[in-house]
Amino acid sequence: MRKFYTALVNKRKPILIMFSIAFVISLLCSQLVGVNYDMTDYLPENTKSTVSIDIMGEEFDGGIPNARVMIKDVTIPEALEYKDKLKAIEGVTEVTWLDDTVDITVPLATLDADTVETYYINSAALFTVTINEDDQVDAVAEIREIVGDKGAVAGSAVSTADATTNTVSEILKVTAIAVAFVLIVLLLTTNSWLEPIIVLVGLGVAIILNNGSNLIFGEISFVTNAAGSILQLAVSLDYSVFLLHRFEECRRENTDEKSAMVDALCKSTSSILSSGLTTVIGFIALVLMQFRLGADLGIVLAKGVAISLITVFVLMPALILSTYKWIDKTRHKQILPPFKRLGKVVYRMAIPMVCIFAVLIVPSYLGSNANDYLYGSSEVLGANTQYGKDTAAIEEVFGKNDTYVLLVPKGDTATQTALSDELHTIPEITSIISYVDMAGAEIPSAYLDTETLALLEGENYSRMVLSVDAPYEGEETFTLVSKIRDIAEKYYPDDNYLAGEGVSTYDLKETITADTLLVNLISIGAVFVVIMLTTRSLSIPFILVLSIETAIWLNLTMPYFWDKPIFYLAYLVISSVQLGATVDYAILMTDRYRENRETMDKKTAIPQTVSDVFVSVMTSGSVLTIVGLLLYWMSSNQLLSQLGLFVGRGAIFSLTIVLFVLPGLLFIFDRFVMHKKTKGKVLS
Repeated sequence: MRKFYTALVNKRKPILIMFSIAFVISLLCSQLVGVNYDMTDYLPENTKSTVSIDIMGEEFDGGIPNARVMIKDVTIPEALEYKDKLKAIEGVTEVTWLDDTVDITVPLATLDADTVETYYINSAALFTVTINEDDQVDAVAEIREIVGDKGAVAGSAVSTADATTNTVSEILKVTAIAVAFVLIVLLLTTNSWLEPIIVLVGLGVAIILNNGSNLIFGEISFVTNAAGSILQLAVSLDYSVFLLHRFEECRRENTDEKSAMVDALCKSTSSILSSGLTTVIGFIALVLMQFRLGADLGIVLAKGVAISLITVFVLMPALILSTYKWIDKTRHKQILPPFKRLGKVVYRMAIPMVCIFAVLIVPSYLGSNANDYLYGSSEVLGANTQYGKDTAAIEEVFGKNDTYVLLVPKGDTATQTALSDELHTIPEITSIISYVDMAGAEIPSAYLDTETLALLEGENYSRMVLSVDAPYEGEETFTLVSKIRDIAEKYYPDDNYLAGEGVSTYDLKETITADTLLVNLISIGAVFVVIMLTTRSLSIPFILVLSIETAIWLNLTMPYFWDKPIFYLAYLVISSVQLGATVDYAILMTDRYRENRETMDKKTAIPQTVSDVFVSVMTSGSVLTIVGLLLYWMSSNQLLSQLGLFVGRGAIFSLTIVLFVLPGLLFIFDRFVMHKKTKGKVLS
């Protein structure tokens, strides 16, 4: 490694030029990366609802209704005028209202009350609208302009449009504040006014390189786009700081700056690589999810950390050696104290803290698995947003209504009639728009107008549009979806296709819950193996993984005690993210303890180790905490907000356990921790 690092430090100018060119190219490429805000797009291709949507796209021009538009204080003729205006909007492929289900020329009192009240109550009209995926932002904006103060607009297309509009500006604000905070933290924890700038430059280059390289995917999810850069910043910060500190130590022993940098790189490689690899593996575990959003997030984060590692070992030495004279000129007195007293306090508290830790392990594990979950996107935008207010307004008048589409083979009207009749017996189904419901089995299709016929009859399949009195997700919805599928299967075995937001959410639930055990086991197992190989110990990875996993369980237990549902995706992702991002603190603590134990007894080594690593651990941990909490406070997207809360709170739990519990565990299990590799075999 020494020869490699010597060659690197002698090629400063070519390295700086190469990274500068890559930075500019990546910056341009990052502007071309698309962002996908629809979680259902990441369902496996063989999922029932996904297959249904694909077949519908082949058979019909219009897709699944994905928006509800309510207009108050309108007469029947006025409602029809609004319907025509909505249909004229570019990107709107279909608008369904009362006139598509019944003959509105007759008195409404003579018609089925449930059917009428699905679309028209107390002079309020509710339209079911289908909007093309590519036109959602502009179409929703135009719909809101048309309905004005008299209307309310909700549905998955509206949620996606609002998320698209709001998330970008929110993330820019979060990133700006996060960078400012990182700068302040670095100013407090370094001894030069210039060092924080050098660290941020290196991190900034790594982040832009990662963002630009996302172009190979074409598009990334909104979760990845929102959280990727700031998580990369928080997770990778300590690599650069650690190298800087090592360089300063080596300069005191070696007056030649190049030689000092080579020494620093050689001494820090093992610690930085082991920390980086555990983080990468924690993120890579997400790739194993059937729900492809996990792979999207996992690959981008893992790639980001890998690029950060390359930047630390290749770019940072060139930056430091090119600016070390300026670093020396801008040195200042150490702002933070050495924290030697803290080490002694931790030593005195070590055993009681381990006892508390032991008591919390089982209840925290049980509590973390007892939460109530949200699976879809119906609750992604909060109640205080425009979307949340509009949704509440519609539900106040028309209830929690959704629209499903059922595809069945075309032709056999008798079977379709029997199917429709049985579906009508389900209380939650308030109306059905289908060929047999509109015309009857005995009336030829030629008697229907072409527009209506195109809505209901494709080349191979007939379409049944079901209005259901059910929320977008929940046990009630999942039971209803299962019931409809069972009935359809009875009449059309293996040749029926149900789609809709509630249906996709049902399939989403089935998919991501199946991922939990696999993802957690793989991430834990892989991190365990990496630590085992780098430390040549069996006991150390057990201690470290148990410490961080308990921090994760404590983090995920909080919603259970607060009786708040959590997004299952956030629950699934944070398990890998927190493990990968914070096990570094435990590795640093353990490495420094083992190093100190070579010259000290364990009673002296514990307080000295805490004092040695406190600033480094708190620097990285505080940044991760603030970045997470900023995302929590500033994001209107509730999934991102909750993920941010988990990240911030999880970092606090991990820091607490590493700083106050792990020293006690190292003290108690010192005999195993200090066993070394002998004759190529692991003894501990």
